[in-house]
Amino acid sequence: MTSNPQRIISLVPSKTELLFDLGLDKRVVGITKFCIHPDQWFRSKTRIGGTKNTHLEKIASLNPDLIIANKEENTKEDVEWLSQRFNVYMSDITTVDHALKMIEKVGDLTNTRERADLIVSAIQHERKVFAREGTSYGSAVYLIWREPMMAAANHTFINAMLKEGGWDNALEDDFERYPEVAWEDIISVSPQHIFLSSEPFPFKEKHIAEIRERLPHSQVMLVDGEMFSWYGSRMIKAFPYFDTIRKPSF
Repeated sequence: MTSNPQRIISLVPSKTELLFDLGLDKRVVGITKFCIHPDQWFRSKTRIGGTKNTHLEKIASLNPDLIIANKEENTKEDVEWLSQRFNVYMSDITTVDHALKMIEKVGDLTNTRERADLIVSAIQHERKVFAREGTSYGSAVYLIWREPMMAAANHTFINAMLKEGGWDNALEDDFERYPEVAWEDIISVSPQHIFLSSEPFPFKEKHIAEIRERLPHSQVMLVDGEMFSWYGSRMIKAFPYFDTIRKPSF
């Protein structure tokens, strides 16, 4: 790969924010339509489609010397097409340690390792301050979609972040990745908490009541999906955020 790339494209929203925090403003030439942070980049940078429906020819026209991708967020077909033509760094992140290594790697690839190390140190500090220290805040089901109803289960970054926050994923033992689930699946595990994510489906207050009707003994709440699913510099804010919503079991 190019030792000091000057034309970078990010296909991953959380990594776009990381690139900004690494001070790469002038070197990032393209982002996706879902790269909403930072706002000034969202408004000014060239958009190359979505994360799973990228405009390949538009990417090619930007002549990138580094493309930042992710196994989960981008399609295999797009990454293969791009890899045949350009330098592509693709991560596969399901744990916090994976995320920290990714930040270091991006720092190496963009010649910003010193800033990357500062970000990793800040995340590690917050992680230590808000560690669960053996305390369980109860079982939880984390919903990401409404119709069909889908949840975050085992082998996902969200699952890892739930554990970091002190919650036990009630679906971890029975499901992999992002399964479609029925009401019976959720009722059978009797979760103490049900988290309704703000993304990719934007759950609202009106959805809380319909869930409470079926699970009256579960605490149902809206949560900021970026705090649970964005692996990058956003993680500095995630751990303090968890502390604001952690509740003892009931």
